[in-house]
This record gives sequence, structure tokens and C-alpha cells, in this order.
Amino acid sequence: MAEFLSIGAAAFLLGVAVSTLRRWEKESRYFSDFRTPGGHRRYALEKLLAFCGQSTANEQRRTICYARVSSHDQKKDLQTQIARLHGSRSRKNQRAIA
Repeated sequence: MAEFLSIGAAAFLLGVAVSTLRRWEKESRYFSDFRTPGGHRRYALEKLLAFCGQSTANEQRRTICYARVSSHDQKKDLQTQIARLHGSRSRKNQRAIA
């Protein structure tokens, strides 16, 4: 038997806002599977998981890290920040470009 999620649970699973799912439906980009008698949207879990896999496979996502200091005297602090950012990216198997 298929499992259906509320709009809030579906939005959480996709990592988007509830308003985004409503907008996608208006724009014919993604549709709820049905509505309850009260008008609440329901989304099939299997369909949502397939959508997640498709969208993440087709997109190359990048994370931008930013480091700054307020004066030239703090340049050493900037180098420390950059080193920490490089370290956090390598622990996540992501490439960092300085």
C-alpha cells in the first residue's frame, strides 16, 4: 500500500518551503497525488523519493564558503579561517578552491 505525506512532510523531505510546493503546482512543475475531502494535498512517498533522486542527479550543487577580516592587521586570522574552510570541505569529500 502506498504511503502518502502531507504538504509539510513532503516539503521537509524535498528541502523546500511549503509555499514552493504550492507554487510548483501552479506552474505545473510538480503535482500532489490527490486532495483530501478537506482540500489538503497528499504526496506519494515513492514519487517524492524518485523526484529527489532525479533532481539531485541532474544538478551539480556548489557550496560557497566565505572568509574575511576587517583590517590588514588580522591577515593571520584570515589564513586561519581559510585553512578551517579547506579542512571542513575535505572532511566532506568536497573540493575547495581558494
